[in-house]
Amino acid sequence: MRSSHKIVVHAVKPAPQSLSAVRRFGYSAEPMPIAPLRGAAIEGTRLLQRQAGVLVAEVFASENLAHTIRLHYTSHLPCNGVEEPKTCEFRGVAVRALFEGPDGPRIGFGSEASDLSTEGVRLALEKAERNAVRDPQFRGFPPLNRASTQPKRYHDPTLARLSDRALVGLGWDVVRSALKTFGASEHLAAFARGKGGMADLGLILSGDVTAVTERMAIGRTDADGVSADETTLLMAYVTAMVEADQAKGTSTFASSRLADFSGQVGVEAAENAIRCLGGRRLASGEYPVILGPQAMADVLNNLVVPSVTAGAFYSASSAFSGKMGVRVASPVLTLADDGAAPGLMGTKALTCEGLPTGRTELIAKGRLVGLIASHYDGQKLIEDPSAEEKTGLSPSELRGRVGTRNGFRYGSSPGRHFTAPPQTAATNVIVEEGDSDLPSLLKQMGNGLYVGRIWYTYPINGLRNGDFTSTVVGDSFVVRGGQVEAPLRANTVRINDNVRAVLERVRAVGRPRQGVVVWASDEVCYSPPVWVDRLRLEEIDR
Repeated sequence: MRSSHKIVVHAVKPAPQSLSAVRRFGYSAEPMPIAPLRGAAIEGTRLLQRQAGVLVAEVFASENLAHTIRLHYTSHLPCNGVEEPKTCEFRGVAVRALFEGPDGPRIGFGSEASDLSTEGVRLALEKAERNAVRDPQFRGFPPLNRASTQPKRYHDPTLARLSDRALVGLGWDVVRSALKTFGASEHLAAFARGKGGMADLGLILSGDVTAVTERMAIGRTDADGVSADETTLLMAYVTAMVEADQAKGTSTFASSRLADFSGQVGVEAAENAIRCLGGRRLASGEYPVILGPQAMADVLNNLVVPSVTAGAFYSASSAFSGKMGVRVASPVLTLADDGAAPGLMGTKALTCEGLPTGRTELIAKGRLVGLIASHYDGQKLIEDPSAEEKTGLSPSELRGRVGTRNGFRYGSSPGRHFTAPPQTAATNVIVEEGDSDLPSLLKQMGNGLYVGRIWYTYPINGLRNGDFTSTVVGDSFVVRGGQVEAPLRANTVRINDNVRAVLERVRAVGRPRQGVVVWASDEVCYSPPVWVDRLRLEEIDR
């Protein structure tokens, strides 16, 4: 049945049944407002201004709340379906200060957890002074323009006040939607009859739904006032399996608004698992491939984005070292990072250095035209005596190509962390859409593969070499004559290729874009399907 293997990309639609969980169970107690963080930054700055030996210092106060509900359903084993919610909360202050020293200024960083008082700032300052080192590459703190860094109220207050019970309700909406999809599938029922019945299929649903609220405020001793920012995120990862056939389907959701969420993410995962029944193995070789939004996001997150940072060029570890201003990809590919794009999940008003976010063009019609950077990383590269050798541009040409819109304090869990100094991190990584939708791309390609989901994408022999490997884990299909012919069996083939060669072989970029959060990544990748003229695949031994 060819129609049962059709590739479908669903648009995200609000779902009254999901929001009814919020209406039934209400909201949590009002989380800590942003005013105490502002107060901590103001009072902390005043304290630091009175300290002898402190040349310039900044106070960073933050609070993160991450609520997660785990999904775990198995048709053939006892299970809860939805596990109890987990909450991670991080609140505290950090001080980054430039101290006087006998051999010149020293820079230090320290933090204090759970204490927003001036005593907490004082303890963080003591740690910063103990940790201070001489860093000739530190060119000073970034200039601040308070008038341009006042944030707008773009977060979702209803998401910020979501209760644990309401989050459990959202989790059940996902599980019930997926099970309803399994139960209504004629294709799955026909498959079950050949296996002895539905009870022997081993239907599995796993994943999580996570809501995150981030709040921060930052003040500096050499600037008036403080800047503050508040953001909300809602994410879901869902994997569905028919274990009797090792058929796997996945789906992800990413938004900054509760109203966008629905049980549709469970429907998509279940439908994808059903479409992957009867998957084929594939012989090793080179194939034309259309990379779906998740697969393209994995390549961007693990290989391309790390290569378009100022830090990677400074350390000469980028896959594009020495190639600023020249072509590094097909002319049909345009890539940007835009932390100020309205409505996108990675959007923030301010960086964790107090600077406004914005758009940085990275690859324009195949040419490498820009790099993302924190202020420190950007200045270090521009002032490097070897900058021209490392980038291919003179320092004067380079200055306009290195943005300072990407200094963020991220940790091991979602949100901005006072425990970390600013580092370079992407926001919304956006691939510019082309003219063709997915059915048109399939017809143009003719014969080849659609690869919907990959994982364990990582460089081999270092990022600069460009070689990488990745495993195709689901949502993938064999295409013949412009139509989906059969699913590809999960975990039976891996990609072994070179990222520079892959970007050069991009034949066409489709539409529409879909937002994808790669596991444990800081950025959100918005990519449409991308047709690569050929990709080297190797069969995994049985």
